[in-house]
Amino acid sequence: MSQTPAADIEPATRPKISFAGVNKFYGNNRARVATTLALDDFSLDIAPEEIVSIVGPTGCGKSTALNLLAGFEQPSSGGLVSVDGQAVAGPGPNRGVVFQQPSLFPWLTVLSNVVLGIKCRGVALDEYEPRALRLLEEVGLKGFERHYPYQLSGGMQQRVQIARALINEPDILLMDEPFGALDYQTRLLMQKLLLRLWAHFKPTILFITHDVGEAIFISDRVIAMTKRPGRVKCVLHVNAPKPRGYEFIGSPEFTRLEHDLVLAVQGEVEGDEVAAH
Repeated sequence: MSQTPAADIEPATRPKISFAGVNKFYGNNRARVATTLALDDFSLDIAPEEIVSIVGPTGCGKSTALNLLAGFEQPSSGGLVSVDGQAVAGPGPNRGVVFQQPSLFPWLTVLSNVVLGIKCRGVALDEYEPRALRLLEEVGLKGFERHYPYQLSGGMQQRVQIARALINEPDILLMDEPFGALDYQTRLLMQKLLLRLWAHFKPTILFITHDVGEAIFISDRVIAMTKRPGRVKCVLHVNAPKPRGYEFIGSPEFTRLEHDLVLAVQGEVEGDEVAAH
């Protein structure tokens, strides 16, 4: 199997992102008792401009890792989550977040949704509006600036959310199953769009998904997690150059990686089922 041992997970260059032996507990706040260990000694380094996907069983801590990096949560114990060597203390404009659901404001137009955050930060209109219009053109929404979210398809709404995340020109893009609710054809289009945007803007991307094929198609490395408590089980390197076309999906490399990744993830899922019986 084309896998890297869990200990060998550091990129060759100085990491942009680092999880250093992080533990995360959830529990009964009223009783002040930690009842669930979501991440256990989780360590991962991600290089500048690298695209890394995390896959694994439901509840393995994929989204928890993303929330820690976004600054929405803090580690319970262990090491730190850091960006450029600085501990993450909270959310910041250097980290754009794209969720599974677009969470757009229905009373605002597409353009107003995209610029809301940067406008609230006090950036001047003559700076943010041209940037927003360029981004909407980049994501294929030129001509839809005055539309409202209800007038857009699900894929178009996700394009708005991606433009909203990119308008701050973040170093890091965090994506939590952003295409999970889309139909198969739209997902393929969005995956190609993401790679095209990466080629243009070169952010470092942490991508959470349940779809192993999606992870392979977009990523430089794919991290497979163990069942809860989440640890790094193995790392798969995707050597195909980016951006990638649909022909990559039928290549021997893709087929081999998909086989290895399905075995890695399904071994964790079926382990639970065997234990239950």
